[in-house]
Amino acid sequence: MILAISGAREAEVAQALASRRDLAVVRRCADLAEAIGAARAGVGALVVVSDHPRLTREVVADLRGQAVRVVGLPSTPEAGEQLRRLGVTAVATHDADASTVADAVASALCDEPPPPVAAAPPAPPAAGRIVAVWGPTGAPGRTTVALTVGAELASRGYEVLVADVDTHGGAIAQACGLLDEAPGIAALARIAQHGAVSAADVDVHASRIGPGLRVVTGISRPARWVELPGAALDEVWAAMRESAAVTVIDCGFGLERDEELSYDTRAPQRHGATLSALVAADAVVAVGSAEPLGIQRLIQGLGDLAEAGVAAPVVAVNRVRAEVAGTRPEEAVADALARYAGIGHVWALPWDPRAADAATLAGRTLVERAPRSRLRRAIAGLAGSLVEDETTVSPARTPAQASPALSH
Repeated sequence: MILAISGAREAEVAQALASRRDLAVVRRCADLAEAIGAARAGVGALVVVSDHPRLTREVVADLRGQAVRVVGLPSTPEAGEQLRRLGVTAVATHDADASTVADAVASALCDEPPPPVAAAPPAPPAAGRIVAVWGPTGAPGRTTVALTVGAELASRGYEVLVADVDTHGGAIAQACGLLDEAPGIAALARIAQHGAVSAADVDVHASRIGPGLRVVTGISRPARWVELPGAALDEVWAAMRESAAVTVIDCGFGLERDEELSYDTRAPQRHGATLSALVAADAVVAVGSAEPLGIQRLIQGLGDLAEAGVAAPVVAVNRVRAEVAGTRPEEAVADALARYAGIGHVWALPWDPRAADAATLAGRTLVERAPRSRLRRAIAGLAGSLVEDETTVSPARTPAQASPALSH
């Protein structure tokens, strides 16, 4: 086992553990970083850790991902509660003597090893519903769709939260005309890293932009992506379910886990925020663009979504127009996706630059700025299909005769 205990108790605990025949101390670490490195290297199957200030939910998830057990040794009762909030299940009392700690370590070693975090089943949905809006690279209109879906549901009486987790540069704040230099999603992730995040925390860091509609702004600079670890956001989604009836998450385009190929050990995931949102979502909207290249990227992206565990996304194609898809563009798009991706229903969102530009210029939603626009009406039908109690929605497009413009 590996010891990462600070303070005077380290020596007596190490001696008590070493005196037992069924236990072996293989590393006594000077700090938490050394202990994490040893665990990643496979030196020990268990880490005894005290309440280090740098111990976060992501660190505990990292150790669990290496199938390493964690035993907490707090210095105070409050520190013990903090360790439990971070995900440490085996926590000794703060006043336990060294022999009692040794018994707890032996008991933890006899238990079944914890499953890797990636294999853990998602938590059962609470009252609120989560919708993740994803799309491939190429700016297909994820932010516009996410924000308009949220605004549409808010106009129908739902309490809605729109959250931005695009780690390549969030755009929700700009689309809403907000000058926010302190991204709300990063603040919530920090709270979750060091303890439990609550609906009250979400309320503090969400900005209200209209009746029933609030937004949690994202990072505006891609270099800040490390502030959004997936392990922390897993807890944030649960708090958002409590805070709003519907949470709409504007995701980034990336689904790759390239870090596993670039590092010998576990590394921070650039796309961990998007993957976390997709796992938590009750419904996933996949948005593509109607241009031939956009359709190709969407088809490839749908395969990547399936590999990420998203079995049946709701597919929407944006900027649908005859200039790029032929004389019957909605049917052409639907036929192409049916033929090459097996998609039976497609929400066709028309090319409506005047309405979209007017909303962007005003820093308002389409529901506010262009309520009668074709694009708003189309997204209204999509939004209605995403809530379980909605019974009257516009029908999605179904395949017909494929157009030559999208058949190749």
